[in-house]
This record gives sequence, C-alpha cells and structure tokens, in this order.
Amino acid sequence: MQRIVACVPNFSEGRRVEVIEALAGEVRRTQGVFLLDVSWDPSHHRCVLTFVGEPEAVKQAAFASAARAVELINMEEHRGVHPRIGAVDVIPFVPLANVTMAECVALAKDLGREIWEKLGVPVYLYAEAAQRPERRRLPEIRRGEYEGLKETISLPERHPDIGEPRLHPTAGATVVGARRPLIAFNVYLSTGDVVVAKNIARAVRESSGGLVNVQARGVRIEHRGIAQVTMNLLDPVRTPLPRVFELVLAEAARYGVEVVESEIVGLVPLDALVEIARHYLRIHRFSREKVLDARLLELLGVQLVRWE
Repeated sequence: MQRIVACVPNFSEGRRVEVIEALAGEVRRTQGVFLLDVSWDPSHHRCVLTFVGEPEAVKQAAFASAARAVELINMEEHRGVHPRIGAVDVIPFVPLANVTMAECVALAKDLGREIWEKLGVPVYLYAEAAQRPERRRLPEIRRGEYEGLKETISLPERHPDIGEPRLHPTAGATVVGARRPLIAFNVYLSTGDVVVAKNIARAVRESSGGLVNVQARGVRIEHRGIAQVTMNLLDPVRTPLPRVFELVLAEAARYGVEVVESEIVGLVPLDALVEIARHYLRIHRFSREKVLDARLLELLGVQLVRWE
C-alpha cells in the first residue's frame, strides 16, 4: 500500500532563476520524493514547488528546501504584490493516498519544530494544524505582512506557535500546516486598471460577501502591464472552479472588461477537472471513474483521497 503526501511550499522569490533552481534542487536530491511542478512569477515575486512522496521523505525535502531559502532569501530586500511574512512563506502538507489528515498535521508540527530549532525561524501553524481558530486561514496570520509582523510579533496575540516571538533577521517567519487540496487560480484582465481587478475580487471573495471558501485579491502585473484577479479556491468541491470563473466573467463584463486568459499555479486536483468537463461539456453522469488515468492508478494500488 503506497502512502503519498503532497507538499506545496511557497517561497518569496520569483525573479532570480538561480535561487529558484537551488530550492528545486534540494527537493530533487531527496530520495523517495518526486518534484512535479515549479511555478514562479516576477510580479508576485514568489515561487511554488509541488512534490510528492512518502510522508517522512516529503518532510525531509520540505526542510532541505526551507533551509536553502533561509540561506539565499533576504526579506529586507523583498518586494512583491503577494502577501508574505518570510523567505519560506508557507508550507502545507496535503494527504493524497493512504494517509490521513491527522498524519499530515503531525508532519506539520514536527517540521515546524525542526525549522525553529535548526534554522531559528519562528513558525505559525494554520489550516488543520492551527492551534487557534483565528489562525486557520492565512490572511489573518499574514496581516501586516513581513514589515508589520516585525512591529507586532512581540504582542501576545501575534506570538508564533513554535519558537520565540522574534523574527529571523533575514528570513522572517514561516507558516506550516495541513490542508485539503486547493486551487491557486489567476485571471488576467484586458485592462491595466488595478481598481477594476480589486472590485472584481471584492465581489468574488467570501470575506466581502462572495463565494464561500474563495480568497481573492486584485493586483497589477507590472511586467505584462495588465491587472489580475488572483485567487485561492480553498474547497473546490463546495465551490467548483467553473462557478468562480463564471462570476469573474460576469463581474468583468460590468466594467466593460474581458478576460484575456487564466492560469493555475501549481497543480490541480483531478476532481476539479472532472467538474469542469461536467459543467462545460454537460457530460451525462461523468465522474472520476470515466478517466483512464485514474482507473490505471487504482489498478496500481494508488487509492486517491476522495474529497466530499
């Protein structure tokens, strides 16, 4: 029975290719771990690695890449449009096959202690590993970002969950947790007006009355000269990708703006693509069982987690 965990760390580096390659290299060198994707963007100034493997090996790869990031990334020099609190901004573990969420929570806590004890970076725990209800979601932990956290980490309500209430001098702090699969989804607009993107994001995100389990921000992508609605779909089962996309299309039309293209950062769960096919192609009774690759995985003994 093969046990598979995914890890999707986000690093505060999206411009220096040599640094991104160094981070990915640490994962590639870890035995029993498979690096599936490397995504980065200079405007967000952020890169995302996606790798899978047996739980302990994945934890080792996560620590190795985190240690490299602490060595190479200086938050005192970092500026980008994406919220962040450290060189290693967030490290989530996701159960994929024959692994429970509780096991991923244990992995997160073990890694958090190792990051503090060996690297001196304080750690916040989020999502299923959160120690406080207000820390289940990242926006609360990232409030004020790196610059603000420097001023507030000494306050009791801002103390880290692991480590002392002080930032690493160059690497800041890190968030570690365990979660369900999410979709990082960006939509590019036919305008450079960031106000339009922010208005659309406000209509889409849950916190301002939009769709449940959707986080959204409007940003300007300077190297392309256009605005973007950048989103996290925290539960693609309850709020499917087509529903989010259709709302963005409708809101964009209100401002006389078109969608140029969209992108997925990292990888996307199979069930999300099944839902897209079901919605847009109207395939009758379409399910994961109709996907050749999924059936082959079952024959090979890989039982993917089914999210309800």
